[in-house]
Amino acid sequence: MTDMERPGSLKWLWVALAVIVADQATKAIIESRFELYEVLEVWSFFDLTRLHNPGAAFSLLATASGWQRWFFIALGTGVSVGIVFWLRSLPRRTPFWLPLGLVLVMGGAIGNVIDRVRFGYVIDFLHFHWKGAYFPAFNVADTAITIGAGLLILDALLEGRRGRRAEGES
Repeated sequence: MTDMERPGSLKWLWVALAVIVADQATKAIIESRFELYEVLEVWSFFDLTRLHNPGAAFSLLATASGWQRWFFIALGTGVSVGIVFWLRSLPRRTPFWLPLGLVLVMGGAIGNVIDRVRFGYVIDFLHFHWKGAYFPAFNVADTAITIGAGLLILDALLEGRRGRRAEGES
């Protein structure tokens, strides 16, 4: 079976690579131009600031004894490998948002795994706030994971509708 005949969506892997490159490039810029905790106000509701997060989203497990580093490395690596197999198994006519969602999650996971391997933490720098309420800082990888997860939810919702519609027709 040639690549053109093979079902699956591995052709989307370039998006994951683009996410990884953008994530690592932006983190390198922040790392080279900002000291830890340094803040640059961009707008009244948005700052660039260099933060180090040894935990997960919302600094979950950030104060754990260090085991979380290896756990998140294993989790991100395992999810990424699983996504490659999932992409390979997708039928040719799969709606684009499913493989796009998968590779966005994969690219973001790998971007953060690279940080955890190199530093033991993830570099975050995008920080939104509103009237004294500060939201957790994040980065390009986190953004890709969030958008990818949204696309996966969209696919699940639309798949459910397609399934109900097909049951009604039979």
